[in-house]
Amino acid sequence: MSTTTTLRRKGSVSRRQARAGIALVSPSVIIVLVLVVLPILWTVMLAFQDVRLIQIRRANLFGNYTGENFISVLTSEALWSSLGTTLTYSVLGTGGAIVVGLMAALALRNAFRGRTLVRAAMLLPYVSPVVAAAFVWKTMLNPQFGVVNAWGTGALGWDQPVSFLTTRTSDVEILGLTIPVPTALFTVIAFEIWRTFPFVFLFVTARLQAVPKSIEEAARMDGAVPTQMFRHILLPQLLPTIAVLSVLRFIWTFNNFDDVYLLTGGGAGTEVVSVGVFNYLIGRGDIGSASAQALVLAAILTVMVLIYMKFAVKDEEVA
Repeated sequence: MSTTTTLRRKGSVSRRQARAGIALVSPSVIIVLVLVVLPILWTVMLAFQDVRLIQIRRANLFGNYTGENFISVLTSEALWSSLGTTLTYSVLGTGGAIVVGLMAALALRNAFRGRTLVRAAMLLPYVSPVVAAAFVWKTMLNPQFGVVNAWGTGALGWDQPVSFLTTRTSDVEILGLTIPVPTALFTVIAFEIWRTFPFVFLFVTARLQAVPKSIEEAARMDGAVPTQMFRHILLPQLLPTIAVLSVLRFIWTFNNFDDVYLLTGGGAGTEVVSVGVFNYLIGRGDIGSASAQALVLAAILTVMVLIYMKFAVKDEEVA
């Protein structure tokens, strides 16, 4: 068999393999283009056009492009106010979920009778439909017939029921100082923590099970107390998992819409950016401004993720 024939056969096999690879990848590429790329391009196009909801059918690639939407959004006080609310909601919600999930995982680490049932019950807030969970919370917190206000006025000595979901701020006295507390916002954050801590609990529990028992036994024999074992043994093992969970939860919380909208509708100082985008779109029918605000939100979130990735890479290099 000549060298030319061998090369020709190899080239034919390579072409067949290339065609087979393209055939296998093509469905995924088409799905990504249709469901991800095209909607993003469509949003970018709408963000640079003055388009109202009733004009959506006439919006096209060759419309009149302008930057007025971005100027209007970036100079709006509502955007920066909602952005501050979103950052507060995301940071406290993410941090609270991490802390509560970590505490729950540590508390249920040692075996006891019924631990499997308790662990399963821990996942209920996360797997429950958000509509049902929000309805239960709104019922519990109702100032007229809610169980929380019944306990507060009956057992805790509250002067009057508290409207947790409609009160912007409440004055709380601490050590003789009167501090205004954003009641509705803190209530929504508490709901976010309750809803999402099982996600952290699940991953931290899985990571704790992978920690070698021999290390803890050696530390215990050397006289280490539980706090020292957590600080010097468990925490370093959990930090990579906690870092990943923090990023994921922050991104999801930053983009969260349904929890806030179902509880307060964005009122009483709880309007996060995603709810603001919805109000631009539905309340005003301004698709152009809603698209511009969504792109601003995506850009801010991208910058935050890039900053995190930069510091994460540095930490890995140092380690």
